[in-house]
Amino acid sequence: MTAMMKAAVFVEPGRIELADKPVPDVGPNDALVRITTTTICGTDVHILKGEYPVARGLTVGHEPVGVIEKLGSAVVGYQEGQRVIAGAICPNFNSYAAQDGAPAQDGSYLVPKGLCGCHGYKATAGWRFGNLIDGTQAEYVLVPDAQANLAPIPDGLTDEQVLMCPDIMSTGFKGAENANIRIGDTVVVFAQGPIGLCATAGARLLGATTIIAVDSNEHRLGIARKLGADVTLNFKQCDVVDEVMKLTGGKGADSSIEALGLQTTFESALRVLKPGGTLSSLGVYSEDLTIPLSAFAAGLGDHQIRTALCPGGKERMRRLMNVLAANRLDLGVLVTHEYKLDDIVAAYDLFSHQRDGVLKVAIKP
Repeated sequence: MTAMMKAAVFVEPGRIELADKPVPDVGPNDALVRITTTTICGTDVHILKGEYPVARGLTVGHEPVGVIEKLGSAVVGYQEGQRVIAGAICPNFNSYAAQDGAPAQDGSYLVPKGLCGCHGYKATAGWRFGNLIDGTQAEYVLVPDAQANLAPIPDGLTDEQVLMCPDIMSTGFKGAENANIRIGDTVVVFAQGPIGLCATAGARLLGATTIIAVDSNEHRLGIARKLGADVTLNFKQCDVVDEVMKLTGGKGADSSIEALGLQTTFESALRVLKPGGTLSSLGVYSEDLTIPLSAFAAGLGDHQIRTALCPGGKERMRRLMNVLAANRLDLGVLVTHEYKLDDIVAAYDLFSHQRDGVLKVAIKP
């Protein structure tokens, strides 16, 4: 008799529901992980709204924390019963992109209409969980290429402490890494949602000494100060570009990080830069962007615009958990709510409407 599990599946735009699905079979290179904690991402909300297309019936979610239930025959160096995480991006490191130094783009290609339930084509990069294969908002998840992707959780770290590692922390830190931050730099971080807050923390760890956090939510700006922001700006109360120019003596910021995915924040992130500055873009955009001529200095400003997808793989996860184990950072503060998997529809309603001061929701099967 086939073993069954509960899973949150995409039904149609506007509907993600709990359903029964078979527990996945384990191939030689796979690992079956029993989920102990997962969460909902802003990208999942894009899926819920139909703004990012996935196949109907796909299990959503891409942030696994759990215990190894079963190992494939070719996977060595791990034990069943071991606490692990896996990155939201799960490369196998054998593709051209991975060998060329961009493992987050492992397997990146355009998926034709019909294979993903979308119209036309979409770029997938190396994101498989909850995108091309069944994801983590379930009782179990099958981790492909487990040898490359499973990362043991250090003793003493809770599920909530490491829950940000698979995506939010990895993405936010990559945004800071892409910003070319040097010791003593001024960095502006637009939007202090979970990813923006991690970018703020990452900028501090990289040596920025004037970190300017931008948002309209005073509670989030307060958390940004705890995570490393030196100055907070409420964009509803001031002209952010003018304020940054005043703070920098008219020179502009060394770099900016855009963590929302809107034209307005992207444009502001470009306008605050000094000549030769770097804009690090983390937002998931749902419509075309326009680059304003003046902010781009007609292409003569020596600016860099860099995009990022969170790095995956066990080495990336190990480094992130080392930061937490060494008490350089505590991201447990970002987990504001907890729901059972049975109540995930209610959790999506809370998270998608950003009620009750929600930052991240711990989902517990």
